[in-house]
Amino acid sequence: MAIDINNLKTASHTQLRTNRDASAATKTAESTSSNTAAVKTDSVSITSQAQQLQGAQSKMASLPEIDQSKVDAIKTAISEGRYKVDPEKLAANIASFEADMSGLNFDQE
Repeated sequence: MAIDINNLKTASHTQLRTNRDASAATKTAESTSSNTAAVKTDSVSITSQAQQLQGAQSKMASLPEIDQSKVDAIKTAISEGRYKVDPEKLAANIASFEADMSGLNFDQE
C-alpha cells in the first residue's frame, strides 16, 4: 500500500502557516502606524531677496533678447558713416560695468 505524500497537508502545518501570516500582518500594521506618526510636513519660506530676484527674472524673461530696431539703426549709421564712438563715454561705461561686477560674488574655480 502506497501513500501519496505530495498533496499531504496536516493540521499542524496549516496552523503554523496561519499563525505566521497573522504575525507578519500585525508587524506590517504596527510598522505602518509608527511610520505614519513619524511623518513630518515640509515647509518652505522665500526671503524678500529671493522674491525680488524672482521678480527681476520674470521681467527680464518678458523682454526681447535683441532690440532689432536698435540694431538696424546702428547698422544703418555705420554703413552711412554717421556712427561715432565717444571714447570717454565708452571708458566710463566699462568702468561702471566693472564696478558693478566686482560687487557680485562669483565662485572662482
